[in-house]
Amino acid sequence: MNDTGHSLIIVSGMSGSGKTVALNTFEDLDFYCVDNLPAELLPDFVRSATHPERASQKLAVGVDVRSRGDLANIPEWLSAVGAMGFDPKLVFFDTADDVLLRRYADTRRRHPLTRLGLPLSDAIALERQVLRPLKSLADIIIDTSELNVHQLRRRVLTELGLSMDSSLSLLFESFAYRRGVPPDADFVFDARALPNPHWDARLRPLSGRDGPVREYFESQAEVGEYLQQVTAFLDTWLPRMHSSTRSYVTVAFGCTGGRHRSVYLAEAAADHARARGWKEVATHHRGLD
Repeated sequence: MNDTGHSLIIVSGMSGSGKTVALNTFEDLDFYCVDNLPAELLPDFVRSATHPERASQKLAVGVDVRSRGDLANIPEWLSAVGAMGFDPKLVFFDTADDVLLRRYADTRRRHPLTRLGLPLSDAIALERQVLRPLKSLADIIIDTSELNVHQLRRRVLTELGLSMDSSLSLLFESFAYRRGVPPDADFVFDARALPNPHWDARLRPLSGRDGPVREYFESQAEVGEYLQQVTAFLDTWLPRMHSSTRSYVTVAFGCTGGRHRSVYLAEAAADHARARGWKEVATHHRGLD
């Protein structure tokens, strides 16, 4: 597969296997991405996305256990989008059960099927059963059990024959200190001394990605000073790492809950890196993704 022409990538797989990272990678490559699309709406989505007023030649769609509809009908829907001039590729992300259990323990996130009252291990087993038709149809199966975020992104690019700057991959990650520092972080910045919107009832349920929270931080002079000093440091040292044999660097921002300060700073630092000309830049939020 190349990155020209009419491309449709369907991203599926086990919850916690890295599908969000994959969709973010496609988005960085100018794909029009939609996650958690009801599977039966796939032909309608492609038809809408190719409307002359908003035509897109590269689409990526997340379809997984959260989707409504009978997944056994996927061949019929793939045939329908193929008739529209797209070459659909189904990429299935898998991960060993013990790794999934550990990832959920680390992030404290809920599996989408635990709402049925199932323990996590049973939810994972049921998900495997539900997704069996999709896995059997997959053009590519990627096992992410031993992959970190950088390796997963590069594996996606390699498997699909997509191109991105192959020099230095930058990952800006947010985390909560109470759940531990990311073990693969190259630089760690502590944001706990900054103003915390958690104490504002209006902002508490939001995250650092949301407009009101960003506006709050942009109004705080000390946050601007912190960000300026951190980005100046990174502007100095990342190019020097670029000149070595390293292929990726992880920059982590931590705060108490991992939802507001660290998320905002990771996103802002990533935007700064893109503006400075870095081509392969991604964000990952342990408390949100």
